[in-house]
Amino acid sequence: MSAVSEDILAELNHVTKHFPVKQGVFSRTRGRVHAVEDVSLAVQRGETLGIVGESGCGKSTTARLLLRLIDPTDGAIRFDGQDITHISHRALRPLRREMQMIFQDPYASLNPRKTVAQIVGQPFAIHGGVRRSEAKLRIGELLQVVGLSPEHASRYPHEFSGGQRQRIGIARALALNPSLIVCDEPVSALDVSVQAQILNLLRSLQKEFNLTYVFISHDLSVMRQICTRIAVMYLGRIVELADSEQIFERPRHPYTAALISAVPRVATDGQRRERIAVGGDVPSAVDPPSGCVFHPRCPRFHEGHCDVTQPELQPVPGESGHITACYYPLERVPIA
Repeated sequence: MSAVSEDILAELNHVTKHFPVKQGVFSRTRGRVHAVEDVSLAVQRGETLGIVGESGCGKSTTARLLLRLIDPTDGAIRFDGQDITHISHRALRPLRREMQMIFQDPYASLNPRKTVAQIVGQPFAIHGGVRRSEAKLRIGELLQVVGLSPEHASRYPHEFSGGQRQRIGIARALALNPSLIVCDEPVSALDVSVQAQILNLLRSLQKEFNLTYVFISHDLSVMRQICTRIAVMYLGRIVELADSEQIFERPRHPYTAALISAVPRVATDGQRRERIAVGGDVPSAVDPPSGCVFHPRCPRFHEGHCDVTQPELQPVPGESGHITACYYPLERVPIA
């Protein structure tokens, strides 16, 4: 990784996660889902690192591994310089204050039986250290920070719109002054106009509170608006990682280029981006293909090479921080 070690807040080193597939009356293991395979990723302080890919590619599993919400099958996880791969939940609890999550569905992530005050104040009840009077004032401040009124504290989630509910979820994530927030597709369930409002809010909060985001999405147009760097995942592996501008203007992996070509784009310069069609379906994560995981669908596939060994992430010459896992990378953005 190009980041200086003291600038790294969270890190995955060759992390793998397999989930057993059980069948039958006796729940015997019949296989394993290769959800995340040999992923190395460093999250720098103050940045917004995006993780993008198709549904089922391992984006959310990677984020949950980063927060140690699930245990890895192999590899190491570090947070703020500390190895948290195998530490107990009791030892991990103080670090939980520093890592929070904003969930995808604002309708399912809030308890309908609790008031906004109880939802936003739940972190105080779990971690303690805040008196009831202080918690009430803090809840009012948090609601104002996310664009709501302190008067909303006594209401229930069903009384709010989707965008307002997501603001409540953001307020809850901010309660303990975390340094890292994982945003798991936080705007995918919202209308486009509301999406822009939430993205603007997240940007302003990042500046105000010096937050670090890991932003998960399948929507590249959203990623381009908010992310500093973007990691592209396919079938549990990172296939490309670079600055946002490099990803969109100079993609090197065929899968990245195919994703970008599918994004609607207004041609202001008279040129149009060539649509790159990717045939077939995503292979099964239980039985991933040999060699490069993308080779069954890749337009640049070379038999006897791409299907034999998995390419390693390699630096792109002349582009700092840009790495890709492809034997035959693209040389330029395809323009028709």
